[in-house]
Amino acid sequence: MARKFITYFDKQGDDYTDELIMAVKDKLELADNIKYILIASSTGESALKLSQAIDDDSITIVNVSHNVGFSGDNESDISEEMIKELENEGIKTFQGLHAFSGAARGVTNKYGGYSPLDVVADTLRMFSHGVKVAAEISLMACDAGLIPVGEEIIAIGGRAHGVDTAVILTPVNSKNLFNLQFHEIIAMPRD
Repeated sequence: MARKFITYFDKQGDDYTDELIMAVKDKLELADNIKYILIASSTGESALKLSQAIDDDSITIVNVSHNVGFSGDNESDISEEMIKELENEGIKTFQGLHAFSGAARGVTNKYGGYSPLDVVADTLRMFSHGVKVAAEISLMACDAGLIPVGEEIIAIGGRAHGVDTAVILTPVNSKNLFNLQFHEIIAMPRD
């Protein structure tokens, strides 16, 4: 048995990036088995803040941005300059289809209805949008070969601007979605 501390923010969607990074740093002091941190940062700003706060060469940080075309045809939410700046910090940036929507969203947008992955995403959103994002980016990063399957990581997500959720989970490839395991909530919004 273990008693652990969880940080709860007032509401989702607010920018709690600085406070969340402090909670992640506190967790890293206690968890010597974490070697990877995933962060959902569409512009790269939150990933850059995280990198500047975590001064540990044994930790690999991977930024997951939106896919090109998410906000508009041929548009990237992250600039080439930011991708290069993150690379200089040792951070890889991944841009690809969202694991819980992707091409399935195109089908439901045209024909209506829902995809089974919509049910998975909405179930995770019952905890918080950031919990859904943390699971989603872990699937995406595993499928891209950027993080290992079966090793506990920290995954960070949020809603809108900044981040408000951090969890420890064991990621899997998307074909094994239901083997993904959440172990701890480090921080999340209460409402």
